[in-house]
Amino acid sequence: MGKWKMLWWVSVSQVFALSLWFSASVIIPELKKIWEFDSFVVNLITAVVPVGFALGALVSSSLGLADKFNARSIFGVCAVVGALLNGGIIFAQSPLQIVFLRFLTGIVLAGIYPISVKIISQRYQNQKGFAIGTLIGAVTLGSSLPHLISVFFYGIDWRLIVTVCSILSLFAACIIYFMVEDAPNSSKQSVFSIKLLKNVVNNKPVMLSNYGYFGHMWELYAMWTWIPIFLSYSFQLQLPSFPAWATSLAVFGIIGVSGTIGCIFGGFIADYIGSSNLTIISMTISAFCSLIIGFTFGKPIWLTIVVASIWGIFIIADSAQFSAIISTFADTEYVGTAITFQMAIGFLITVISINLIPFVVEFTTWEWVFPMLSIGPILGIIFMLQLKKYEVKKVKNMLGEVKRL
Repeated sequence: MGKWKMLWWVSVSQVFALSLWFSASVIIPELKKIWEFDSFVVNLITAVVPVGFALGALVSSSLGLADKFNARSIFGVCAVVGALLNGGIIFAQSPLQIVFLRFLTGIVLAGIYPISVKIISQRYQNQKGFAIGTLIGAVTLGSSLPHLISVFFYGIDWRLIVTVCSILSLFAACIIYFMVEDAPNSSKQSVFSIKLLKNVVNNKPVMLSNYGYFGHMWELYAMWTWIPIFLSYSFQLQLPSFPAWATSLAVFGIIGVSGTIGCIFGGFIADYIGSSNLTIISMTISAFCSLIIGFTFGKPIWLTIVVASIWGIFIIADSAQFSAIISTFADTEYVGTAITFQMAIGFLITVISINLIPFVVEFTTWEWVFPMLSIGPILGIIFMLQLKKYEVKKVKNMLGEVKRL
């Protein structure tokens, strides 16, 4: 199978499977009508997914599951289990059961997203930035897919949204298992190890990349989680008759379409200007958008959508580059540990920022909520500027070796 054809099929399967991430978030208004739970439970339903994902990633990498078992099989099994767990929401008898199902869903998603990155990395030695950027674009599109699905089933039955997401995950399992081939000469990758974690912490450029990623994650999932609510209130204030399905469509465009564009072009550009430069540009624009988006609240709908769409592009455009930087500066022995550590801590950080926003809303208004997210990319820019010194030094060393040869 050609590598471009494989990239297509892996990306399609990723879009379908990642629809599980926010499948419950888009139906929370309906779930609240059934059980009348408070805002704490609402936040919990969303926040436990990244917690489960971080735990799943640590356990999976510690045990070396992706090296002991066929990667496509792991993806397929996790996609099927995820579909069943997601479908279980329909039969849940309490909010606590939904929270538990979402936590388990986060765990199995750790067998989908990172595994697909490994599958692609094995086939792309050159143009890896573009390939992984495309894959992250698929993650973005899949995460926003429930918003598009809700457009078609709005006001009919919330269970149809859950069912469609589960069916798509089953399709993802079939695609990855039957349409994708194993990479030839698949090399084993190092796994997460507590013993090797000291090497990660002592590697200054690796930790600078981690700090940049942590700032990036502080902003990303909080924006993805709460921008739908922000848009809903803003649009209703500007035009009370603005339909809810149109808001969902706008959210899909802002997160899914804009984000996918950002990922693909970000990966492509990073291959030319360098990973750190791409992250600095992306975080600068993203931070600026988080600072000004509040000024569009209640203003003309087109203005809010334009600013939010620009934010949607640049908030995710740099995501793949933090791992690429680690693969450049970390020794092969502990690359797996470094990337797993980065991903696990990053997703745990999202739990804090996701839950901090509703707390801030209680003391202020929606106009002033998102600027707090700019703290992440601003700090990230500072760390990535420091990283550039190490990149320049590495390039000089490489040129020196070439001259000696």
